[in-house]
Amino acid sequence: MKISPDAQIPLEKITKYLLVHREWDDKSKFLAQAGFLRDNPELLLRAIRKLAADVDAVEDRANEYGVFFRVEGELQGPNGRSLQVVTIWLRWHVDGQVRFVTLKPRKEKKS
Repeated sequence: MKISPDAQIPLEKITKYLLVHREWDDKSKFLAQAGFLRDNPELLLRAIRKLAADVDAVEDRANEYGVFFRVEGELQGPNGRSLQVVTIWLRWHVDGQVRFVTLKPRKEKKS
């Protein structure tokens, strides 16, 4: 399954969470390695949408809110560097809408 191009990605999730330094669970330093910065949030938004369009989503789990999906792959940064990431999406039971939840670095699996 592919994440729909009209899936909701709140700009605030990008500008007030992913690209902002946080004491705990900071993602801004990781994203900055590829050139994703607070002054270019639209580039991260575009890269997330491209990843979701290019890679199949895999059902991860479900709870009372809905069904969670994972999309794993590369985000191509504006500086030419790519980052291995996992994006999480939620299809809400209430309205069937798919919304972006978060992004995190993809960790290598140990053999």
